[in-house]
Amino acid sequence: MSESVGRVLGTEDATPLSFWVGVGPEAYAQLDDVLTTERQVPGVGTVRISGVVTSVRSRHEGAQFDSDVFDIAGGLLPAQVQEAAEVTVTRVEPEVFVPPRPGAEVQRAAGEDRDRALYFDGMARQVPLGFSRDGQPVFLNPDFLDGTRGAHVSISGISGVATKTSFATWMLYSLLHSGALGAEAANTKALIFNVKGEDLLLLDHDNTKIDETVRDSYRRLGMEPGAFKSVEVLAPPREGDANGIPDVACRSTGVDAFYWTLAEFCQLSLLPFVFADGDDDRQQYTMVVHQVAARLRKEARPKDNGAISVDGQLLTSYRDLVDLICERLSDDETRTEWAGSAIGLGTVNAFIRRLIASGRDIGRLIRGDLPPKGAVLTSDAQVTVVDLHNLPDRAQRFVVGVVLRTEFERKEKAGTARPLQFVVLDELNKYAPREGTSPIKDILLDIAERGRSLGVILIGAQQTASEVERRIASNSAIRVVGRLDAAEATRPEYGFLTQAQRMRVLMAKPGTMFVAQPELPVPLVVNFPFPAWATRPAEAGSAPAPTARSGRAMSPTAKVDPFDLAGDDEDDIPF
Repeated sequence: MSESVGRVLGTEDATPLSFWVGVGPEAYAQLDDVLTTERQVPGVGTVRISGVVTSVRSRHEGAQFDSDVFDIAGGLLPAQVQEAAEVTVTRVEPEVFVPPRPGAEVQRAAGEDRDRALYFDGMARQVPLGFSRDGQPVFLNPDFLDGTRGAHVSISGISGVATKTSFATWMLYSLLHSGALGAEAANTKALIFNVKGEDLLLLDHDNTKIDETVRDSYRRLGMEPGAFKSVEVLAPPREGDANGIPDVACRSTGVDAFYWTLAEFCQLSLLPFVFADGDDDRQQYTMVVHQVAARLRKEARPKDNGAISVDGQLLTSYRDLVDLICERLSDDETRTEWAGSAIGLGTVNAFIRRLIASGRDIGRLIRGDLPPKGAVLTSDAQVTVVDLHNLPDRAQRFVVGVVLRTEFERKEKAGTARPLQFVVLDELNKYAPREGTSPIKDILLDIAERGRSLGVILIGAQQTASEVERRIASNSAIRVVGRLDAAEATRPEYGFLTQAQRMRVLMAKPGTMFVAQPELPVPLVVNFPFPAWATRPAEAGSAPAPTARSGRAMSPTAKVDPFDLAGDDEDDIPF
């Protein structure tokens, strides 16, 4: 039942978009409360005006000087303490935009009144996001997430504190398990790039650290707590391993190695992704990159185990390929064919230096000694985690670029938006920086601008949204902010936050996010539940029952993290 909070102030201007409320002596109003009031309009009837508290103040009425506070506290001066709350209007029913009248009673919205104020009543489907400060559920309209009316999510916050990746995986869990997608959820896929540690490699293992309070929070949101049921982990081969064993420490089952053969590297023209740094594309040697890639596609002949033959010369490793390219570019007779006629020797040498340097980073990913695996993502699992954390920066860029291009081209050929494909990518400011161009940035722009029609939805996370390509940020229907740096919070990219919220993000606790969605003019503050899936080996419980997918069976992981030397208490995740 709604309770009275106070009355509309007459000493502050009330407008159709905001007004102030004098809080009653026995009541209170806090930030993020949902308040509502009514006004009788001739010829229209009752107009209900609802909004969210965006500022609260308290002061002595009757005091003139700062020092008066001591006399008032001592009973020497008469004064009255008065609290007031500013309300930013979120909904007017019917849409007759008139200001509320001074003196009108204001109530704290509850139940259906709260749902109407936050547009939850108009959501045919609801994705639970967590709880507001009053302990009530907060929902997201999936129409702005699945491409129906919008798509893409941008998550910003300080690394290690804002829990960006935790919120991204929580949003996926909620989307897949809340019933918001209906029967479509079974076919929906998610591709997650793991760039830091092995936190995301145990999504299919129950978290043994959650208690009954956490379980109850999931049930209050309409879901049963638990791990993701269908997960496949892909990891790069170990350095120097001839058998392609995955380079993973926390689990030995339910994980497979990914790599590309030399034949695939040449046939699919993957060389440009070796030079995927934004700085590379501003250099002249990128012309050599595309010329060499075209030459390899034309000249390379596939052999057994992914090896290739070029002009009768058998190549079985990436190092062999690098040596051959350098030889052709260094030879006066073949340089023109491989680099182009208008390319100077200095430009060619710059390309050669960069190519040779790539050998130690890319070598274990490009193989001529192992059988081809076909497309990297051949799993039937609902969630595929591509582990990158053991790879150097250049190799990470290569994998992200090639996998994204493969998936986007696959969806283009399918010609349909269903089933949906969600892509979770952290450090978006590294892959799609505001300045410069690169093959990866071009793909991400394509996803941001055309992905909605193809059913490819980007969930991008970054420390600084101000450093991400503007067109990617502007195409994100859902914007989420965790704790921010003080300088970053003042950037215009966060203009959707209220003034008070820009100050609050500087001290936001882990697990607290500010979520903006198109239907609401004010971002909602959300506290999302502790993950019900393991985020590190010390938390890992049992995995799902063995399932036959891609010819491999799942089994439990090791229960002890061999690298956890400090002990369990010193390694808690930031919640």
